[in-house]
Amino acid sequence: MAGYRNSRMEEDLKREICALIRELKDPRVKDCMLSVVKTDLSGDLSYCKVYISAMEGLARAKEAVKGLDSASGFMRHELSNRLHLRRCPELKFIPDNSIEQSAHIARIIEDLEDK
Repeated sequence: MAGYRNSRMEEDLKREICALIRELKDPRVKDCMLSVVKTDLSGDLSYCKVYISAMEGLARAKEAVKGLDSASGFMRHELSNRLHLRRCPELKFIPDNSIEQSAHIARIIEDLEDK
């Protein structure tokens, strides 16, 4: 039963973090297309790893993670209010290159289909 709560909470956090990212005014975050790839919540609901990917590549995702780290306090406060949590998990943002990698694979497949 605890696994169900954990996975439901991960999806709720992912949805709300996506909405919060769109509201942030930090130029490191605002000026690029970011995607929350995955959220990984600890068993005791006190830590959450948030995997962030940018369309522009891994370097841009790393820059955006710096902006998100500086806004993590604000985001935790907003998440607590929106999800009605007594204790909001500590957010750890991790850059990921999955969007860039999937676009590269799609280009390879298109090239193979053209040949």
